[in-house]
Amino acid sequence: MTQTNSLTLAEFFSLPEGDVTYELVNGQAVPKVSPKYFHSALQTALIILLRNWCKGKGRVGSEWAIVLQRQGKDWVPVPDVAYISYERLPASWKRNEACPVPPELVIEILSPNQSVQELETKAKDYMNAGVSQVWIVAPETQSIIVFSPGNLRQQYTNNELIVDPLLPGLLLTPQQIFTEAELT
Repeated sequence: MTQTNSLTLAEFFSLPEGDVTYELVNGQAVPKVSPKYFHSALQTALIILLRNWCKGKGRVGSEWAIVLQRQGKDWVPVPDVAYISYERLPASWKRNEACPVPPELVIEILSPNQSVQELETKAKDYMNAGVSQVWIVAPETQSIIVFSPGNLRQQYTNNELIVDPLLPGLLLTPQQIFTEAELT
């Protein structure tokens, strides 16, 4: 879908639903990459692991649009996985619409036709928009790059434990994630 005019947030959300998922970027509906098996397996594994951890604390969603601001414009990314606590979005919130507040954690899985630099730029945009932490999962290297407040960037591999006070009690390693996805 190509537009010459900028879409408003309302116009974007009124677009007909179909087989293609779109993100709102600079007023344009931009199609997301069509996921392949590694992407699907990792997304499923992350949802299972995060849901087990966050019971009673918050919710995990996949391919859930988030209403944010990027460079002073409406931005509606659709991360592969997101976690949002009940402190930010109460358990009583039950609407079939985009997430109205920035999540604590957004996870993007690197697709074969994406560059790490492209997702790193997106990670910085997420952080600037109020997301607390961003993970980029790289299937080919079986690693996870974590972006935290203060422009901290750390890459994890193998059995290195990803621990963060922003996500209390969450203890995961890349090995656990890739094993759950049956990719090791």
